[in-house]
Amino acid sequence: MSRILPIADPAARAEAAACIRGQGIVAFPTETVYGLGADARNAQAVARIFDAKKRPSFDPLIVHVADPSLIPSIAEPDPRLAALAKRFWPGPLTVVLKKRQSIPDIVTAGLATVGVRIPGHALARTWLEECACPVAAPSANPFGYVSPTTAAHVAAQLGDAADIILDGGSCDVGLESTIVSLAEEKPTLLRPGAILREELEALIGPVEIASDSMREKPAAPGMLAKHYATRTPLILLDSGESLAARAHPRVGALLFRPRADIKGFGTVAVLAPDGSLRSAAAALFASLRQLDALNLETIVAEPVPEEGLGVAIMDRLRRCAAAL
Repeated sequence: MSRILPIADPAARAEAAACIRGQGIVAFPTETVYGLGADARNAQAVARIFDAKKRPSFDPLIVHVADPSLIPSIAEPDPRLAALAKRFWPGPLTVVLKKRQSIPDIVTAGLATVGVRIPGHALARTWLEECACPVAAPSANPFGYVSPTTAAHVAAQLGDAADIILDGGSCDVGLESTIVSLAEEKPTLLRPGAILREELEALIGPVEIASDSMREKPAAPGMLAKHYATRTPLILLDSGESLAARAHPRVGALLFRPRADIKGFGTVAVLAPDGSLRSAAAALFASLRQLDALNLETIVAEPVPEEGLGVAIMDRLRRCAAAL
C-alpha cells in the first residue's frame, strides 16, 4: 500500500513535494475531492496517472497551482479571468483557457485548452507552492468510479499506485469543482459544482450549458454521460416516484433527508441529517461508497431539490445511474 502521511506535517509535505519533482505521483486533499497529482510539465510523470487510474487518454486533466501569478505560464490570459479569480479563487472553480506550450498534450488530451484552478484547501496550496511546479491532477480513484473524499478511500481504491498519499481529513465540499470554459465563443459551463451558474453570470455575463456534442470529446473531466459510477447498479427515481415501492432486503436506499416511513430496505443511507444541500454534497460520494461495499443488488436514490448545490448533486447521480 502507498504510504499515508499527514499533510499538516512539514516534513511530510517536503517529502511529497520532492516526490513530485522526481517524477512521482502523489494523492493529496483539496476542498472538493482528493486528487492524484504529477508535475504537469513532465509527460512521463503524467502518464503514470493515466496508468494508475486506467484513465482513457481522451479525458483531460486539471492543472493545480498555488497562486494566480503562475497562470500565465500555463495558459493564455483572458480579460474575464480576473473577475472570476478575485471572487472564487482559492476555491472550487476550474477555468478552461487556451494553453501554453509548457503543458504537454497528454495533460490536455491533445486539446488546445487547459483547465486550471487554485484549490481552497490551505495546506494543499502550501504543498503546491513547495512543489514549485504546476500539478496536473484528476480525482484519485479508478476511472469512472465515485471520487474519494478521504485518504482511506484513496488507499482502498488505488492500493500502491500512488507513491505517497497526503492525508488532510475529509473534504469539505465533497463534489468536484465547477468547470467553466473561457475558450469558447461564449463562456460555457462544462461541469456544475459548488460555484453556481448564476454566480458566474453575475461576473462575466451569460454562460452557456455544454452541449451533448461537446461530451463526445470532452474539454474537461466529468463530462462523460457515464461517470461517478458505483459497481452496484444505481436507480435514480423521478420526482414523485414512490421510494417505498422499491423496498427489498437486497436493495439499499439513498435518502436526501431522514424519513420515518422508509422500511424494508437492506440498508438506508441519509445524505443530509440536517436537511441541507451542503451536507448532502459533502456526504454524497462517501455514502455511495458505503452502499456499494454491501454487496447489494441495487441502490435506489431519491432525487434532491435541483437548486443551488442540488444541481451538481443531481448531475453526479444521473451520471452514476447512466452506468446501469
